[in-house]
Amino acid sequence: MSSNTDGLTGNVVRQGNSGYDSARMGYNHLFRHRPEAIVYCAETQDVVNALAWARLNNVPVRVRSGGHCLEGWSSVDDGVVIDVSPMKSAHIDAASNIATVGAGLNQLEAVTALGKAGCAAPTGTEGTVGLVGATLGGGFGLLTRNFGMASDNLLAAEVVVAPAGGGATTLVVDNENNADLLWALRGAGNGNFGIVTSLTYRTHPLTQTIYVTATWSGLDRLPEVYEAWQQAAPRADDRMTSQLEITRDEFQLIGALAGGTQAEALDILRPILSVGAPEVIAKDGNWADTYAEFQIPPADELANWKFLSQFIYEPYPAEAVNLIQTFMRNAPTPECNYFTNAFGGAVRNSEPAGGSAFAHRNALYYAEPGAGWGVRGGLPASDDPLTPECEAWIADFGEALQPFIDGAYVNVPNRGMPDWETAYWGTNVDRLRTVKAKFDPDNVFNYEQSVRAAE
Repeated sequence: MSSNTDGLTGNVVRQGNSGYDSARMGYNHLFRHRPEAIVYCAETQDVVNALAWARLNNVPVRVRSGGHCLEGWSSVDDGVVIDVSPMKSAHIDAASNIATVGAGLNQLEAVTALGKAGCAAPTGTEGTVGLVGATLGGGFGLLTRNFGMASDNLLAAEVVVAPAGGGATTLVVDNENNADLLWALRGAGNGNFGIVTSLTYRTHPLTQTIYVTATWSGLDRLPEVYEAWQQAAPRADDRMTSQLEITRDEFQLIGALAGGTQAEALDILRPILSVGAPEVIAKDGNWADTYAEFQIPPADELANWKFLSQFIYEPYPAEAVNLIQTFMRNAPTPECNYFTNAFGGAVRNSEPAGGSAFAHRNALYYAEPGAGWGVRGGLPASDDPLTPECEAWIADFGEALQPFIDGAYVNVPNRGMPDWETAYWGTNVDRLRTVKAKFDPDNVFNYEQSVRAAE
């Protein structure tokens, strides 16, 4: 990498600078890349300058917002990380139900800003995840069955692209301008075609929700609860989105009713809540406040994570649920988990005008086995004796469930998966390759599982 950083703007943190070690780390400390520089961009021109400089100096580029790329692909050894996290603007017009936000907002910041305006948009449940990253891969959480995927609500974007031969330029992307790129951004946009600097969303009036948690001790009742959940949750009232969170020692049903009463929420969930004697808590409150309350402080998160993603189109047979129960009982740490999120409702019925590259609209639900271990600031994963144990456990878990799943989620990438393009994007792969060739002709935006251009 050139030692001459003339032309770079924003806050440039290079190897040897104070703050470099914290700047280079993402959320998942399993991966510890050493880029030559991280460029924190406060405005679009900083992004344009960084991309043009990287191309001029033949330096590999990666793009980062929240830093949650779970396989570490938002950083790169000996390259430049273009970090848009300082771009935190939010312009919300509640009258028109449209919001334009900077690509640096994380999900908690976005939910909070929207909440102050009396509205909401579907996001994932992890507040520190970048809103832009979640949206560009699809994006779902506890409002999804009511409002659709985050990407379904994406109306427009500003994108810095790498034209043939060098340099960088900014595009407006909407249904009238570069509509093919908007289609691709809705489900395949992360690090593939350019650098998104702002997003325009359709928002939805929402203030009040009912948030329900039900906790069962141990895993003895898991098969009955899981069967009740997978039969009821994808077909429930569209206002209700629910999840299961299964750990070694207990499991929990989590549900959010987008407007309504506690009695309604409990009635919708009754087929699940009637199994055994769970501890049930139902809270009536403002969605933004509720969302903030269930966040885990980043300092309390484990250091190392390995997740696998799965889409389920047919209900799991008893054999598959028994596998989950067995693997979770033998999990190497208490924080290892198996997580599900119900689909159906608006996910199935509300594809946006212009379409979407997200391919799993008709799944019953999403599922995610995850291994977590290690303390932030403690042993690096390479020296932690739990690392091989956790990695073996998650690999075996995923392999055992493979016969029962159909597809994977690009925001939770399955490294090493054969035919990963089809697993993520189904029949959309060829169209995505055409878009790639058009908007990134020199393949500037590439990593282990980036979209490959049509030849």
